[in-house]
Amino acid sequence: MPEDELSRSSHSNTGKSLVNGIKTNPASNSPKSSLSVPVGPPVYVDLAYIPNHCSGKNTDPEFFKRVRASYYVVSGNDAANGEPSRAVLDALLEGKSQWGENLQVTLIPTHDTEVTREWYQQTHEKQQELNIMVLASSSTVVMQDESFPACKIEF
Repeated sequence: MPEDELSRSSHSNTGKSLVNGIKTNPASNSPKSSLSVPVGPPVYVDLAYIPNHCSGKNTDPEFFKRVRASYYVVSGNDAANGEPSRAVLDALLEGKSQWGENLQVTLIPTHDTEVTREWYQQTHEKQQELNIMVLASSSTVVMQDESFPACKIEF
């Protein structure tokens, strides 16, 4: 490589890198940096598993504003670690209230926990208003000639 090209290539990097397509300073490239998620249209899916066993570490109202599912699965069963998180369940209500359309949503807890029971009882009116149905973890679904636990979902 000629010296001119080598000189230009070594000076072309200004100490910035790309993170999710956004130029950033490496010094600010940390999980707590002030980068915001680019605004985009919501994503519609049939089924979404709420990340990290419904822990408040990774899920907030923005998740529910952007990931619009017919079914959300809640799998947390560890009260000591805040799973499932009441804040995440409340974030579902807040996020869904921003949809601007009243699509049916079904919440499927895989465990019967005190957090989900209390949340269900305390927010039942809001759930009805937002067209959110919560399946009891001990529910049985009868479809044609078959009966199975409510957590079995076929598309």
